[in-house]
Parts: sequence; C-alpha cells; structure tokens
Amino acid sequence: MSEFAKLELDGKTYELPVITGTEGEKAIDIRALRGTTGYVTLDSGYGNTASTFSEITFLDGEQGVLRYRGYPIEQLAEKSSFQEVAYLLNFGKLPSERQFNDWKESINSFSTLPEGDKKIIEAFPTSSHPMGVIVSVVGSLSAYYPEYNIPMLSDEQRRKAIAQLMAQVKTIIPYFYRMTQGLDPVKSKPHKGYTADFLNMMYGAEDYEVNPEVAKALDVLLILHADHEQNCSASTVRLVGSSHANVFASISAGIYALWGQLHGGANQAVLEMLQNIQDNGGDYKKYLEKAKDKNDPFRLMGFGHRVYKNFDPRAKIIKKQCDKVLDVLGVKDPLLDIARGLEEEALKDDYFVERKLYPNVDFYSGIIYQALGIPTNMFTAMFVLGRLPGWLAQWKEMKEDPTSRIGRPRQIYTGKTVRDYVSIDQR
Repeated sequence: MSEFAKLELDGKTYELPVITGTEGEKAIDIRALRGTTGYVTLDSGYGNTASTFSEITFLDGEQGVLRYRGYPIEQLAEKSSFQEVAYLLNFGKLPSERQFNDWKESINSFSTLPEGDKKIIEAFPTSSHPMGVIVSVVGSLSAYYPEYNIPMLSDEQRRKAIAQLMAQVKTIIPYFYRMTQGLDPVKSKPHKGYTADFLNMMYGAEDYEVNPEVAKALDVLLILHADHEQNCSASTVRLVGSSHANVFASISAGIYALWGQLHGGANQAVLEMLQNIQDNGGDYKKYLEKAKDKNDPFRLMGFGHRVYKNFDPRAKIIKKQCDKVLDVLGVKDPLLDIARGLEEEALKDDYFVERKLYPNVDFYSGIIYQALGIPTNMFTAMFVLGRLPGWLAQWKEMKEDPTSRIGRPRQIYTGKTVRDYVSIDQR
C-alpha cells in the first residue's frame, strides 16, 4: 500500500508520495510540488534534500555505518584493495579474477601522461598549490582526448575514461611533487601495484624499495576516502555532469569543490593546527582547554564530524594503519608526538567523550601523510587520489540514468521589488 504525506496550503490538502530506500531511509517526494502548489521548499546547504537515487554508497551517521555497494567498509579495508574497490564502486560488483586483471591492465595502459600535459605541469611555478596544478591538468585532458567531448558516451568509452583518470591522476601528483623538489620524474611501474607505484613515482631512486606495510596503509586510506555519498564534491561532479559537460570538466569541478578547507582541506588544517601548537611551546593540554572555551577562537581540527554523530567508522580503521606506519618507519617528529598526545588526552577527557568529539579520518590521514614525508599542501591532492573512483562512479551513475535532468536549484528571492531606472545625472 502506497504511503503519502499530507501538506495543507491555502485551505487545500495535497498528498505527497513517501519513498523508502532499501535501508529504510524515507523521503517525501516533492518533485511535483511547485507545479501543483506554486510553492518550493527552502533547504540551505541541502542538508535535508535528497538530490538523486543512488545505489553506490550507504551512510548512517547516527550508527557510524559506511558501506560501498552493500559491503561494510570494515571488510573492504581488511580484505580488498583500492583498485578492486574502484571497480566495485563503478561497476556495482566485486570482479572475478579475470575481470580484475583486465581492469588493472586497462588502468596500467594509461600510465603515461600526454607530452603536452607534462609541459603544462612544468610551466607552473614550484610554489603553486598542488590542487591548482591537478585541476588544470585534469581539465586540459579533454584537449588530448576529444573523443570524450560528446554528450553521451558508450559503455566502453565510459569504462575507458574511468581507467584513464585512475591512472593519470596517480601520475600527475608525483610528477609535480618531484618538480618542486628539483628532481627528475620517475617512470610509472604499474606492476608494483597501485599505491606502491605511486610511492615509487614520488620517492623512487635506484636503491628505493617500497615498504609493503606502508603501501598497504596508503591503500587502506584511499579505500576509506573512495566515496562518501552526496557530499559537496560528489554533488558538484553530478551537477556539472548533468549539463553534459565532459568527464574531465566534471571531475575538475569536483577537485575544485574538494579544495575548500571545510571539505578536502581538513587534513591539511590538522597539520597546520599541530604546527601552530608546536610553534607556541608544544603544550597540547593547554590547547585542549582552549578548545573547550566557547569564547576562545581556537578550534580543534580533526575531531568530530558533520555527518557521523557517534563515531567515524573510518577513523577506527585508519588509526590501526597509522600506528603501524609510525612504528614501521620509526619517524621522530615533534608534530606526531603532539598529535598522539592530543589523541590520548581527548579520548579520556569527559568534555570530548560526552560530546562524542573523537578523532576522525582527517586527523589520522594527516598524521600518515606527515610520516610519509608528503608536504602539507599536498594532503588535499592525496584526497583527490582517494576520492576519484567515487566521483567517477557518481558521474557514471548519473550519465546512465535515463531520468537524469540538468541540475537547477530554486531560490527564495529577497531583493528589491520592481523599481524604475534613474538616469546617471539624477542619482
């Protein structure tokens, strides 16, 4: 039996269909609201608005649940790999051995950037923010692959575009990093594995060997970042893609959205906070007290989460990898000592425990990147690498939906009412 919500307006009653998702989530369908009533809804920031149907990611912030295509994030982090998760997100199922080998080979076939894109990277000042470089190079790919500049792609073209971006974004980041260090680029060796190849392109030398434990930790971190439902950047990818912009433009838009400190820049903000504490004496306990003072402007970055009201399920997983990386590398860094001190004190402080302000995935990812020697301003670029398969899956799902329309939010106008033009000599 169909369920409806009743809305009373101007003496009339309207029945609005109630839609129930597979996990029991309920929504009031207002797609016909403006046409039948003349009203629109107001929801600043879209916090209570479902913009689409999606089969990709389920997130329950109250219970601390995150699943990709039905698979718990805990299982995927333990048993899967980043490339396999990318396949799962984009194609809806875990691959067979043959499918997985074909998928990896498809990604590996794009491990070299066009020469023109290398020149674009080299034209940037070494002081450039990596996000500005990445977004520019990704956007420029449409010039080198014009076959994607059409409104609708075939299944094979979509698959090829996804594999291509998975490979080439992995190459762009270390290419620019090594340029900033005055080093020659290291050729991709995709047979090493996705994250091991990335680390080799970042730090490779004749005697460089990628530590498998470190490569695994980075792989897990990328899995945890791979998708997160209709967040700011994923929604941006869908919105831009809905206009039939090409895949490179759509993904570039997502990169721009991720650049903001309230989104992908959070792990960079964590390290900047730790640096600030160190520069001011290193007394992290004092800063915990400052964080509890509502009149103090200091904010404790990397604790709590807008969506997860209980705990961030990704944080529990990445904490284990974080501890492993620090132990394996034996890194001695005062910033990491401050981070561990903050974590230890906050987890036993009643103020933070009662408010469930636990360290989130951004807190631990920043520590891992610091331990790996990745520059702070490149942390958000690492987030790009992790979130890429999710953006591509969101783009693919939107393009394959025959009911998809160009995104066009409404507004409530609060400006001046009609008034007459006054000539400039009378103003």
